[in-house]
Amino acid sequence: MSGKIYPIGIQNFEKIRKDGYFYIDKTALVYQLVKTGSYYFLSRPRRFGKSLLISTLEAYFQGKKELFTGLAMEKLEKDWIKYPVLHLDLNARNYEDKNSLYEELNKNLEIWEQAYNSPYADRAPEERFYHVIRLAYEQTGQRVAILVDEYDKPMLQAIGNEELQKQFREVLKPFYGVLKTLDGCIKFAMLTGVTKFGKVSVFSDLNNLDDISMRNEYVEICGVSEWEIHDNLEAELHEFAEAQELTFEALGSRLKEYYDGYHFTHNSIGIYNPFSLLNAFKYKEISNYWFETGTPTYLVELLKRTHYDLGRMAHVETDADVLNSIYGDEDPIPVIFQSGYLTIKGYDKEFGLYRLGFPNKEVEEGFMKFLIPFYTRFNKVEAPFEIQRFVKELRAGDIDAFFKRLRSFFADTPYELVSELELHYQNVLFILYKLLGFYVKAERHTSDGRIDLVLQTDKFIYIMEFKLDGTAEEALQQINEKRYALPFEQDARRLFKIGINFSNTTRNIEKWLVEE
Repeated sequence: MSGKIYPIGIQNFEKIRKDGYFYIDKTALVYQLVKTGSYYFLSRPRRFGKSLLISTLEAYFQGKKELFTGLAMEKLEKDWIKYPVLHLDLNARNYEDKNSLYEELNKNLEIWEQAYNSPYADRAPEERFYHVIRLAYEQTGQRVAILVDEYDKPMLQAIGNEELQKQFREVLKPFYGVLKTLDGCIKFAMLTGVTKFGKVSVFSDLNNLDDISMRNEYVEICGVSEWEIHDNLEAELHEFAEAQELTFEALGSRLKEYYDGYHFTHNSIGIYNPFSLLNAFKYKEISNYWFETGTPTYLVELLKRTHYDLGRMAHVETDADVLNSIYGDEDPIPVIFQSGYLTIKGYDKEFGLYRLGFPNKEVEEGFMKFLIPFYTRFNKVEAPFEIQRFVKELRAGDIDAFFKRLRSFFADTPYELVSELELHYQNVLFILYKLLGFYVKAERHTSDGRIDLVLQTDKFIYIMEFKLDGTAEEALQQINEKRYALPFEQDARRLFKIGINFSNTTRNIEKWLVEE
């Protein structure tokens, strides 16, 4: 039995090192960061180790040499100078209004003002920040290290609320802008967050930030790579495989399928989600850990407000400018990419286009399950049971029960969706197709205004054609005319062709016809 204690939810470097928690050594990259530049920005999804990185930098700049014993940093750093450190963590609270942001800034500013005897506590936050940095430098004789964790939390919470976003921006922009004006007093600054709020936004004054989010040499600074797993957890992998009654190789590919697959730039190695991975090792169980810690509803608000076609999400193409910033709320893709629900799957060098897709099974399955309550009348407790019933009906060849259930899936379509009814049908079908695809073989094609769906179980093949305000007869006729069943002619399984019609009037499935 291995004696590793996994630091689930522990983001403090000092605590991890002093209390003997498992730690994957990232200090060589931290050293490189510190020695080759002074102003950085890093965006990574939530629960990806950003806070631990900030905490590691804090310990380094505080000169806590003893915490780095046995790590790469111990051999690399010779001087161990102690610098004044200002660490601002905006993750600490919820931001419902402008006051909550003022209170959070004020809390930190008061602590710093006491430490450096600043008499400027009656000024605006950015002025107070300015004087704290200046005084810290003057009093210690050393330039200041400034570390901001989750710089964008207030902005993210205000997505969809224009007025509040504007208020947060008006406070944060001049506050972060101080970093530009006090260059001579600052040794190092790093800001981390989930997203990049455009050049037009809180960073417009900060054109001196080196954004390493898509830099190949820093892809491993947060998260875990394949070689790091084998380097640090080889014995534990064998134990885990035994507990799961899997071969060593089979466990490896399951972990990869569930938690790997994050690519933060093109041609880079895949990175595993550290939160899910460590949970899986701790409990020797493969499960959806990242999703259980809460997916932000602002993502769905964004998808629904922009009437986004979910089918596009699985293979969207876009360029670096889009991935690199959020210019407001028009396009949900940058937010979804930066939040970790999509990742880079391919790159077209000639046109500079990135192809995006879901990083892994945990994210794909979790995201689809998460969407059901927002697109159907089922809540998140009922939804998994509904999917289970769908799968059982398909496996049993019970077509009528399947379509009656599908009808209930579309029931109570919210009235505001009526104008986008076709898209709504497509989205609900897409979610369903994705979720069924984890249990049966599913393919979906959409072109020239039609949706067809092929579902295969070990005994049955279902070819479905959906029409909006046509007839079920026409849909069935199309399956036959276009010979959709051709690829399955030699197949021994029972094959059903099903024509389905959606009615705009009843806002639901009107009729289905089955031909065997």
